[in-house]
Amino acid sequence: MPAVHRLLLEDALQDSPQTRSLLSVFEEDAGTLTDYTNQLLQSLQRVFGAQNEMSLATQQLSKQLLEYEKQNFALGKGDEEVIGTLQDFSKVVDELNTLHTELANQLADRMVFPMIQFREKDLTEISTLKDIFAIASSEHDASMAKYSRLPKRRENEKLKTEVVGEVAYSRRKQHQASMQYYCALNALQYRKRVAMLQPMLGYTQAQVNFFKKGMDMASKKMESFLSSVTSMNQSIQSQLDSEAEAMRQAQRELLSVEDSIYMPDQDASNPLINRNLIQKAGYLNIRNKTGLVTTSWDRLYFFTQGGNLMCQPRGAVAGGMVLDLDNSSVMAVDCEDRRYCFQITSPDGKMCITLQAESKKEYEEWICSLNNISRQIYLTDNPEAVAIRLNQTAIQAVTPITSFEKRHDTCAERLKPVAVEPSGAAPQDTPDSLEMITPGTPIQFDIMLPASEFLDQNRAGGGRRTNPFGESEDDCAAQSEDSLLHQMFVVRFLGSMAVRSHRSKEVIYEAMRQVLAARAIHNIFRTAESHLIVTSKSLQLIDPQTQVTRISFQLRDVVQFAAHQENRRLMGFVVEGPEISEEMEPSLSAYVFESNTEGEKICYTISLGKELIEAEKDPEALALLMKSMPLTSDGKFLVLESETVGAVQNGAEEGLESEA
Repeated sequence: MPAVHRLLLEDALQDSPQTRSLLSVFEEDAGTLTDYTNQLLQSLQRVFGAQNEMSLATQQLSKQLLEYEKQNFALGKGDEEVIGTLQDFSKVVDELNTLHTELANQLADRMVFPMIQFREKDLTEISTLKDIFAIASSEHDASMAKYSRLPKRRENEKLKTEVVGEVAYSRRKQHQASMQYYCALNALQYRKRVAMLQPMLGYTQAQVNFFKKGMDMASKKMESFLSSVTSMNQSIQSQLDSEAEAMRQAQRELLSVEDSIYMPDQDASNPLINRNLIQKAGYLNIRNKTGLVTTSWDRLYFFTQGGNLMCQPRGAVAGGMVLDLDNSSVMAVDCEDRRYCFQITSPDGKMCITLQAESKKEYEEWICSLNNISRQIYLTDNPEAVAIRLNQTAIQAVTPITSFEKRHDTCAERLKPVAVEPSGAAPQDTPDSLEMITPGTPIQFDIMLPASEFLDQNRAGGGRRTNPFGESEDDCAAQSEDSLLHQMFVVRFLGSMAVRSHRSKEVIYEAMRQVLAARAIHNIFRTAESHLIVTSKSLQLIDPQTQVTRISFQLRDVVQFAAHQENRRLMGFVVEGPEISEEMEPSLSAYVFESNTEGEKICYTISLGKELIEAEKDPEALALLMKSMPLTSDGKFLVLESETVGAVQNGAEEGLESEA
């Protein structure tokens, strides 16, 4: 190694300008070395910081791999193999973290610490000695200036001795400081070379040790583990590729359809309606009341679950129940600014919601499915088969038969009742529907009869003519005042049809079934409320708005009446019409109503009226009947609530008034 430049200690006492010039070169070199050392130390500290951060990062990575097992993934089925593999990787990362931690410690000891020691010891010493040398030089210059100003003529030996001693002390002090300073600068030329090489030597040795231990850890066991993980990863990737290709193929097939499928009412021209649905789901618009007269529409997802109508807003986790559909009524409604609207009303009439479908097909399928559910078909063992039988029977019930051959074919098939039996109840033997109602019999859904039939019904009701202006005639008023029974019920007329027998209540049940089925199959759900007046002489159906009698029957002509066994709001009666000729039997017609109260109450009132008709023939029987039954303050019979009907029939004396 070539010799380096150095300052001569012999020249320190003379302190010549040449020596000072050479000293300035050494000082400049020391300053440059100090700046470079600070920059190099920053780089070394950055390397150590990165390695220390690598150690902390691998430690955090190992913990995070173990956290995967604790995540509650909603779709985590099949992740057991991945969880096990990640646990193995966590162990590998822990071992690597040990190596990274050891490497960081070695870098701190062998790389960063020597450079810090060089800067804090050697460079700081040079800076301190430089300051001491500068102070000593200043003191020597000051003492020499004082010595130079001694007087020439009048010498003061005492003063001269003091000044000479001060000069000697300052010169000695400068000499010592300069020699120490020169020695430190000369030694710095060697120390800087060691200081530059020692950190890099420590860095390289630390990295070599790290790689050696890493190679020892990467044994055959690690290689086999990595090979198995690679195979598993490739298998998953191949499954992903095949699934992605299948999804792309499905996309192409789904996007190759006609543009009409995106139109909301694309099937309006030829809708294929399924009337046998017992479940339905889809988006509907629901009308909400926002003010006294203002409303708003919200688009929500509706679906049926059992006998309930459910609603689920978009983004909600689960749906909530909107309405219990059992025995509810569904009908089409006209909205001023909306199409395809229908209305669902609860059995008690307290809740009513209006919905809008997107298309005519959805509109009709929703109405049919909700009506199927309201009849509790879903409780049967095979609800779909029951729904199909019900709708087929409804089609036969409302389809006119124009030829003898079709009538013969229809009569050959026995039309079985499709009324839903309660769970666990044994089937009852019922008369054949052909013996009660002729297939193809037309069903009338409106009480407004043609003129000839209207006159016939009035003749059957006693020949009394109905006043179109709602004014009661004198004989009618007298009849109402003389009647011992006068009860009014709010009802809705559902339909009427001709029947062949009145010997059993099954004819009324069959008429109810066919009327309800016909309404469902033809989407006829609009009904109007009427007042049914039951007296001891007649039955009158009165329009509540105009008080016009729409139809009237003599009570003696009502030959059969009954309420539905399950839907207690349904009731019906059979009326015997006048004989057309002596050879032919009297005509029979069944009328079906839906009441706001229980149908049993109306049937009980009709039964009481017929008892009064029989009792009026015998004054003693009438007196006995009036004595056993409670009366109102005006002398009319008091009709009890439905709970106490059985008690009244057994002769109980207490009761409540009708809901009407």
